[in-house]
Amino acid sequence: MKKRLNIFLGVILTGMLLIFLWWKQALQPVNPNDNKQITFTVSRGVDARTIADNLRKTGLIRSPVAFFLLARFGNLGANLQSGNFRLNPSMNLHEIAQTLTHGTQDVWITIPEGWRREEISLKIAKELSIPENEFLKLAKEGYLFPDTYLIPQEASATAIIDIFNKNFQKKVTAEIIAKANRKNLNSDDLSIVASLVEREARLTEDRPLVASVILNRLKIGMKLDIDATIQYALGYQPDQKSWWKKDLTAEDMAIDSPYNTYTNPGLPPTPIANSGLAAINAVVEAPETDYLYYVADKNGKSHFAKDVEEHNANISKYLNR
Repeated sequence: MKKRLNIFLGVILTGMLLIFLWWKQALQPVNPNDNKQITFTVSRGVDARTIADNLRKTGLIRSPVAFFLLARFGNLGANLQSGNFRLNPSMNLHEIAQTLTHGTQDVWITIPEGWRREEISLKIAKELSIPENEFLKLAKEGYLFPDTYLIPQEASATAIIDIFNKNFQKKVTAEIIAKANRKNLNSDDLSIVASLVEREARLTEDRPLVASVILNRLKIGMKLDIDATIQYALGYQPDQKSWWKKDLTAEDMAIDSPYNTYTNPGLPPTPIANSGLAAINAVVEAPETDYLYYVADKNGKSHFAKDVEEHNANISKYLNR
């Protein structure tokens, strides 16, 4: 009995020693002599296990299990931050874990689809303390691609706009431009039409048909008569605290502006907002239709018509006018 107990204790002690040696080894740097900085990104919402796996794949830690245990039982898991972190293989496991719990110098910024550049500049000013005028001097409407970005806190207005523009170029592929060309649109025209669709179509499923109406009107030289271009021309509305005026008046419709598509034929001079990929694809994938009119009901659903009589009937039916 005593012999069995001694064997059992020996196994336990051996196991504890092996665990200790494994733990001690896992805490060590991957390469104490390698000080080369690596930018390691922690996306929002990822858990400690995923972070551990990514650290191992990047060559920054020896054991993802050890990192997970340290995060789980070392009260670090709930404090892990998202962002970009500067790490190197000479850091030990504790140093890496602690670095990931400290505030990053990067800021997550989400640009919604359909915002105009002034709205984006306000967000940039708030999050990164860059003066609105500085951003607006450089920002080109229609090419500040809506997305969620991780931006260095010290980034300049030029650097931020470059990030937005490069994302636009990445998302709007040569294939998309080729499809636009087949609809007699160049890349700038595509951005303009997509911005009109973005602001006019409230529901995703209506976008391709709204795009088809715009393309049909352009094809026959018919004025576009788009309310969103009037809103863009009117600009900020202090009483509504919005850049997009509600309930346009007859006086609004007569505004003297190159963006007034009720008085000027063809496309406005520039995009009126920054469109997401869904609106851009809606334009290049717009079906062939005979529609020339649309009206949105009180729920935002668009109803389409081939002629003015059918359009007036839709207005009477869906808007009670």
